[in-house]
Amino acid sequence: MDAQDIKQDLLTELLSENEIQARLKEIAGQIEKDYQGKDLLLVGVLKGAIMVVADLARAMSRHVEMDWMAVSSYGYGTTSSGVVRILKDLDQDIKDRNVLIVEDIVDSGLTLSWLQKNLISRGPTSVEVMALLRKPEALTVELEPKYIGFDIPNEFVVGYGLDYGEKYRNLRSVASLHPDVYSGD
Repeated sequence: MDAQDIKQDLLTELLSENEIQARLKEIAGQIEKDYQGKDLLLVGVLKGAIMVVADLARAMSRHVEMDWMAVSSYGYGTTSSGVVRILKDLDQDIKDRNVLIVEDIVDSGLTLSWLQKNLISRGPTSVEVMALLRKPEALTVELEPKYIGFDIPNEFVVGYGLDYGEKYRNLRSVASLHPDVYSGD
């Protein structure tokens, strides 16, 4: 698959690299104000949030620690199964810590809601959520991230860490994927 093949798979670019970086810089500034004088642990949700965590952390001028979790409710499909499995747990104890879950996208909210409850049960000082993208029309649970990058339409999107079948993560922008690519799901 070459670059031309990738472009043919995309319908519309929803967010450019510049738009994403500018918004992450704004959010980083707000996070720095909100957590001034407090410790902060960014918990990235693998694999999709890798780009978001990296660029968000680089936009901050304060010390932040990072840890990672991998959870799955999608597999190779385009919709959440609702059954969440922990594939990789945190490496450190979060008791009495300020935790900020960093997520690439809030779709149905099922996985993120489950993850937030799971982390709260571990005794942190606080657990908040930062999501680069949110699909308000797709939400099926009550979930309000503290920080939201962009609200987007209820389309299947790829790029900037978001994938379909482990492809497209390396795109620097976010784009809607042509339905012909995933119509077999």
